[in-house]
Parts: sequence; C-alpha cells; structure tokens
Amino acid sequence: MKIEVVPVLNDNFAYLVICEATGKAATVDPGAAAPVLEQVRRLGVELTDLWNTHHHFDHIGGNDEIKAQAGVRRHMGHASDRGRIPGLTHKLAHDQRFSLGELEVQALHTPGHTLGAVCYRVQDCLFTGDTLFGAGCGRLFEGDPPTMFNSLRSVIATLPGETRLFFGHEYTLNNLDFAATLEPGNQRLQQRIERVRQQMEQGEPSVPSTLDEELATNPFLRWDSEELRQSLAGKFPDDELDDLQVFTRLRELRNRW
Repeated sequence: MKIEVVPVLNDNFAYLVICEATGKAATVDPGAAAPVLEQVRRLGVELTDLWNTHHHFDHIGGNDEIKAQAGVRRHMGHASDRGRIPGLTHKLAHDQRFSLGELEVQALHTPGHTLGAVCYRVQDCLFTGDTLFGAGCGRLFEGDPPTMFNSLRSVIATLPGETRLFFGHEYTLNNLDFAATLEPGNQRLQQRIERVRQQMEQGEPSVPSTLDEELATNPFLRWDSEELRQSLAGKFPDDELDDLQVFTRLRELRNRW
C-alpha cells in the first residue's frame, strides 16, 4: 500500500490510498479536485473509489469533478449522510468491510464532529477526517460530548498503538500549543512541539502521527493525566472531573482558545 498526502484548500488534507499490487486507488476527502487529479495523473494509478469521512463541503467539494473526470465508480460514506453527500453509491455501517484491489478496508462510525462521521482503516492506517486531529479533535457541530468521547475512547483509542493516523486538517502546532497550557510538564508533548515546529518551517506536513503519540500528547485522549486534571480543577473548582467531564471541559476551553 502507498499513501499520498495531497494538500488542498487552505489547510485541508486529501489523500490517495493506492493498492500497489493492482494500481487501483481511492481518494479520501477531496475538498478540491485539481490537486488530486494531478497526483492521479502523475502516479498513473486507476482511481476507482472516493471515500468521504463526513459531509462538510471542504471535504466533498471536489467530488463531482473527480467522479466526472476520473470515472470513479464507487463513492463511500456513512449511511446517515445519504442526501448530505450527493451521489453516494455505498452507504456504510459501522465495522463494514470492503476491498480496494487487494486491500481490505474497514469503516468505523465515529460520530461527534458530525453524526455521520466515519473513519477508514486500511492495514496500519486510519483516515480520521475531522474526528481526531494531530493533538486535537473536531468541534462538536452535531454530536454532543458523550457521543464524541465514546468515539474516541471506545473506537479509536482501542486500535493498536502503532496505527498511523491521517487527519483532515493541518491544525497540529496550534493544538499542541493549547495542550502545553494544560500539561506543561509533559516532556513528550514538548518534544513533539519542537519536531512539528521544524516540520512547519521546512514546509512538511505533520501527518501522519501514531496513536501512541496521540495518547501521549493529545489532551482529548489524556483524560487520565493527573497534571491535566489538576489544571482543569484550577479552572473549574466546582466540577467533579470524571473522564467525560474532563473531555467536556477540554472541548469548551479549546473552542474559546
């Protein structure tokens, strides 16, 4: 398998997932068509699939042009996004499996950012859309805190630690700076800040990260961190900070930060 990172729009990532054994490829969340089609032509692959993680326009804006120009036959999205993602041919359920060439793909329903959010798992890779970012998570436009918390804790966080995460936006450095205000003593976090800052200076994307790295540095997956809990207790002294409330308060703080 080969993965091509395709920057689109202002700070979005689209992706090409390529089965090297067959030359078949899928594009994930093409917010704009031209950069994706250019990579398809450059690589000489057969674009057969379009996978959307959710219905927001910056993730589907290139769909129609790509389907028209590349002759894409299969268009994937969660079943609940029927009508909100025009032209779906495959309406997915949680844990549904399908193939791209010789690659097996698993759809994981992860509502929270939107109710139809879905991640795509291929081998050791997970395409998370706007559910999980580098050092952050998506705003809760449709879901509520318990819904997103369950998607993160009971779905994504249960995957192997070496899982490589490919997310929908380049928000990583800003997210890390927010995390450092709550966990300044986290050495893994400080090291990641320096590394990502160097990547940004060199014009490199911060994707992929790994689940292990997110568990060590992403506050939205660190509800059991004592330092983070102490920081939140200082800001919300009347709270009983169970895991869900830690997540809820983090999301509120990040919305205003």
